[in-house]
Amino acid sequence: MHYRVGIVGATGMVGQRFILLLQGHPWFEITALAASSRSADKPYAEAVGSRWAFEAPIPEGIAGMKVMDAADVDAIAGKVDFVFCAVDMPKSEVRALEETYARHEIPVVSNNSACRGLEDVPMVIPELNPGHIDVIPFQRQRLGTKRGFIAVKPNCSIQSYVPALTPLLDFGVEKISVCTYQAISGAGKTFKTWPEMVDNVIPFISGEDEKSEIEPLKIWGRLEDGKIISAEKPLISAQCLRVACSDGHMAAVSVSFRDKPEMEEMIRRWRSFETEAQRLELPSAPKPFLQYFEDPSRPQTRLDRDFERGFGVPIGRLREDKLFDYRFVCLSHNTVRGAAGGGILTAELLCRKGYMG
Repeated sequence: MHYRVGIVGATGMVGQRFILLLQGHPWFEITALAASSRSADKPYAEAVGSRWAFEAPIPEGIAGMKVMDAADVDAIAGKVDFVFCAVDMPKSEVRALEETYARHEIPVVSNNSACRGLEDVPMVIPELNPGHIDVIPFQRQRLGTKRGFIAVKPNCSIQSYVPALTPLLDFGVEKISVCTYQAISGAGKTFKTWPEMVDNVIPFISGEDEKSEIEPLKIWGRLEDGKIISAEKPLISAQCLRVACSDGHMAAVSVSFRDKPEMEEMIRRWRSFETEAQRLELPSAPKPFLQYFEDPSRPQTRLDRDFERGFGVPIGRLREDKLFDYRFVCLSHNTVRGAAGGGILTAELLCRKGYMG
């Protein structure tokens, strides 16, 4: 397989992470970088300038590549087979831009939230709901396209605890209380650009509580009559805090079940959880996807966020809860699993299933 790939929003932090993760990818080659008109026609290294957020340098083959205007869809269409989108724009403008790409027969794998609520747009964690991509033919009917479509990845806040709960759904998950402790890179920041976060916690992230309560229900939903119908249960209560970590979102979860499982069975399911992403041998699929720590001091953000190159989800501290049945903690790397890496893994699934053809 070989696909020409564009990154729309290439100068932002998620766009930068896409660039790093795609270096040496066996299927994908970056052939176009796009950003706002302010960056257009500049070499990438000049366009990103001091905003490059990573210790690893800009890859040699990328630094001199000319940045294109993201609005010049016709020009980009001739250079790519599909695009990743990670732009920083108002939601209405993002949706309009992504649908413009799709209508130009360019598949879009989006990191943005603008289209997540649409019933014919699959919001995918490849290990959990790969079947939702089968809504794409219905979306194409709406858009009037043959190749073009939009697929999205969910919010980074849910990508630690939703994977941990999914293997347990058949026990009847009824209520979830979750508090997420989210790194500053989730806001596109570093400590250099956001010094106010040093030695600090901010107990508010705009819109994040709501996304964390709603989006899991779409992941756990079903495809019916050309639409993805969100699950009605469980009831989820979420609080999302910004904490002084560079990368990695931790979640503290309390959960009640209709049929309470034994702790040993929960751990066994986590450790043995195999998914279609692994069976299809997608290049970025973690093996294993989930990991359980017996050590009560793990997982730790700095030690464990890079589990399976940042694509895996570590879990720990499973114990009885006085208000719910159980509580535990879990962790995900927010710019890998929760952002660019999740988008790449979704694109791999779409390619393997023939939707990028």
